[in-house]
Amino acid sequence: MARKDKTVDLDRERGIAPGIVAKTKKRLVVASGRSHPALATDVAEALGTELVPTEYRTFASGEILTRFEVSIRGCDVFLIQSFGPPVNEWLMELLIMLDAAKRASAKRITVVAPYYPYSRQDKKGRGREPISARLVADVLKTAGADRVMSVDLHAAQIQG
Repeated sequence: MARKDKTVDLDRERGIAPGIVAKTKKRLVVASGRSHPALATDVAEALGTELVPTEYRTFASGEILTRFEVSIRGCDVFLIQSFGPPVNEWLMELLIMLDAAKRASAKRITVVAPYYPYSRQDKKGRGREPISARLVADVLKTAGADRVMSVDLHAAQIQG
């Protein structure tokens, strides 16, 4: 259920993230990385809200900076990031967004990844090979993700 426009305008003036207030009084907000902005915009519109205003920068050295421009303190944050080429750049951007959300005191952070990166590397084929899908899950958790929502994982064992 979306809030009235006047409330959204007041929140914006106060620096509070646009979002949805659930019946339980929880604020649900949607933020996005740069990998597929049209998808994120469509998701936010379907939910009747706006994306959280976010600053993105890529420095000359290739380092990434992400900063939420409004408060997300106490919010349930949904971070949308698709993983087309270059996968590693988008993964790093997501990790930085997770850290920013965690340090901004988000209550709970859900990663929405239509394609889960490294999902095809879900088991060892031979000795001395990594299980990269598990590594990505561990890194997402360490960076601050409480949940990961994805579509069509390569194999059922990744769900664990």
